[in-house]
This record gives sequence, structure tokens and C-alpha cells, in this order.
Amino acid sequence: MTTIEIIGFTSAFLTTFSFLPQAIQVIKTRDTASLSLAMYSIFTIGVAGWLAYGLIKQDMAMIVANMVTFVLAGIILAIKLYNAFITDRKSTMINADNTTRDLSA
Repeated sequence: MTTIEIIGFTSAFLTTFSFLPQAIQVIKTRDTASLSLAMYSIFTIGVAGWLAYGLIKQDMAMIVANMVTFVLAGIILAIKLYNAFITDRKSTMINADNTTRDLSA
């Protein structure tokens, strides 16, 4: 392995696994309130592009790094989307139900 490849793999490892603490926290707490939906959407699409580019170039460091990053960012994005659309809808329905009960009392 050349020095350039070592630098590439080391950098790929560090930047890829920088998402791990965030992913673990989101998985444990399901709290995504402070995370930007737009940022994670755009980022995940960008990582998919880098993964495709790495596959075309057959660059193993790029493929592995972006595959792992895509999975971690995808998990965070999926939970963010769930919280943004499913949880908010449930909350709205509960609040509407409580308002209806208050009005009928």
C-alpha cells in the first residue's frame, strides 16, 4: 500500500466514522429535532453520488467510505423523516382529539 493510499484510507475512515456517534445517539433517543432535514437529504444524495463515482472509478477507499457513510446518514435521515412526518401527524391528531373533547365538555 502506498503512502497516498494510506492517507486516503485513513481520511476515509475518520470522516466516515465521524457519523457513528450521531447515528448511535439518534438510534438510541430517536431525537432529531435539532437536525436539519434539508442538510441530511442533500448530504445523503451527495454521498450516493460519491459512491457511484467510486464504483465507476473502482476506487476501494472511496467505495467503502461512502458505502458506510451512506448507511449511517441514511439511518439518521430515515429517523428524521419518520419524526417529521409520522410523529408530527400523530401529535397533531392527538391535539385535535383533545381539543374536540374540550369543546364537547
